[in-house]
Amino acid sequence: MAWLVRAFGVMLMLTALAVALSRAPDRPVQTLVAQWAPPPSDFIDVNGQTVHIRDVGPREDPTPLLLIHGTGSSLHTWEGWAQVLKSQRRVISFDLPGFGLTGPFSGRYPPNDYSDSAYVRFVLDLMDTLAVPRAVIVGHSMGGEIAWQLAAQAPQRVAALVLVDAVGPAFTPQSVPIGFRLARVPGLSRITEWLLPRSVIAEGLQDVYGDPSKVTPELIDRHFELLLREGNRHALGLRLQQQRLDGAEVDRIAALTLPTLILWGSRDRLVPPEVGEKFQQLIQGSQRVEFDGLGHLPQEENPGRSVEPVKAFLGWK
Repeated sequence: MAWLVRAFGVMLMLTALAVALSRAPDRPVQTLVAQWAPPPSDFIDVNGQTVHIRDVGPREDPTPLLLIHGTGSSLHTWEGWAQVLKSQRRVISFDLPGFGLTGPFSGRYPPNDYSDSAYVRFVLDLMDTLAVPRAVIVGHSMGGEIAWQLAAQAPQRVAALVLVDAVGPAFTPQSVPIGFRLARVPGLSRITEWLLPRSVIAEGLQDVYGDPSKVTPELIDRHFELLLREGNRHALGLRLQQQRLDGAEVDRIAALTLPTLILWGSRDRLVPPEVGEKFQQLIQGSQRVEFDGLGHLPQEENPGRSVEPVKAFLGWK
């Protein structure tokens, strides 16, 4: 009995130590700006919401590219593409509310509404603030969902659509990062708001890359630190709990008539390639390119290879 008591005591001590080491409090945005928002980053006001943005390339471009990142990500996911595309096109990337350095919805926006409609409204407001009447909308994953919904709601604002491993038709994931699974459960998501091992971020990234060996410590640091931006973990939980994945609005996808390019990683286990095939079936005249060996983040995993179809789609000279 004495041995069991000692063993139990040791287990409690080890558990307390693990919890202490895994504790990750929110970080004020000011402590993250120097590292994650160097030039050409800027911050603008959109209806009282401070937004982290990068706006590069020729200002005279009549139809800029507006790049929308996915869940748990930030504008940094597009850097490889932006470096290539900015030589001929104006390229605007930004952190959505609840992600990156933009942080949770504030200003004139309801604080706890992270629905698709809330994000579509925000992107349209961003375009108005930047005086961009029409753009090529590029969206990855959740950003792709926002992109096609924006095109369905305001077709006059969208010149063309590029969907990268996007959400839309109903699907069953082959694998979901543990961090996303925890955040979808209201009670457990509250725990992750103060307890977050860095290993959870590392495992999540390795799960969505086609080649896990390409996940670097620097990549893990960026995702980990930006998730710790004050309020982001709470917003992530709300977004995942409010997001619909039942494909209930496929009729709106099928009604799209604008030029559309669909890009997919063949090893995407989160949003499988079959979803890309469904998008192509639904959107008449759309083009689809599948990247052999890449996962859910082709724009990050191999930016040079994945941007080539975009250049062709844009009529690159």
